Formats: sequence, C-alpha cells, structure tokens
Amino acid sequence: MSIPFWCVLISALLIYIARMPVGKAMKEQGGYNNHLPRQQQAQLTGYGARALAAHQNSIEAFVLFAVGVLMAHTTQTAGWLIDALAIIFVLARILYVWFYLADLPKLRSLMWLVGFVCSLLLMISPTFRTVLL
Repeated sequence: MSIPFWCVLISALLIYIARMPVGKAMKEQGGYNNHLPRQQQAQLTGYGARALAAHQNSIEAFVLFAVGVLMAHTTQTAGWLIDALAIIFVLARILYVWFYLADLPKLRSLMWLVGFVCSLLLMISPTFRTVLL
C-alpha cells in the first residue's frame, strides 16, 4: 500500500481517536446517554465542546483529503510531493486535534489551514504531474 493510502487509513482512524475525549466528557457530565447522545453532546461545554468540534471537523477534513489522494492515485500522479502532502496532512490533523483540546485557537487554525492546503494541492496535483516525476 502506498504512503498516501496509509495516510488515508490513519486519517480515518483519527476521526475516532478524536471522538474518544467526547465520550469521556459525556461520561463526566453524569453518564453517557446512549439513548440521546447527540442531545447530550449539544449540551457539552468547555473541553467537551472543543472535543466534539475537533471530532466533527475531522470528519469534514477527511472527505477532502481522501478525494485528493484518490484524484492523485487515479491519474497516476505519484512521487515525493504526493507522499509529503499526505504525511503533512496527517501531522497537521494530529496537531489540530491536540491544539483544539488544549484551547490554542491560533495554532489550531494554522493546522487547519495546512491540512486544507494539502488537500487542495492533492486535488490539483494532476496538473503539475511532470514536476513530480
């Protein structure tokens, strides 16, 4: 499996890793409400609300990244830049969740931007394919 595909797998797992603090916050709120979990999540504040937002954003970011990797793959665009963009995306998303939970909004936003740019570059990578070879 290629490095970008491994990064897609890791990014998919990060969605659920980012969800773990949400469950912890819900439990600390008086117990996990398995009957109405979304209603309970909507009532989270502070750390719990930030954890939920990080989890939800991880889902949103995954879609663009996975599409970018698939676009590069289906056009047979490969090389060091594609690998680097995929790795940087994963590292940015790990830091994004960390900074969100730590309540560091400027660093969180910077990591969001880095990940977003990586996804966009992966999407347009077929246009600069000759540079990558």
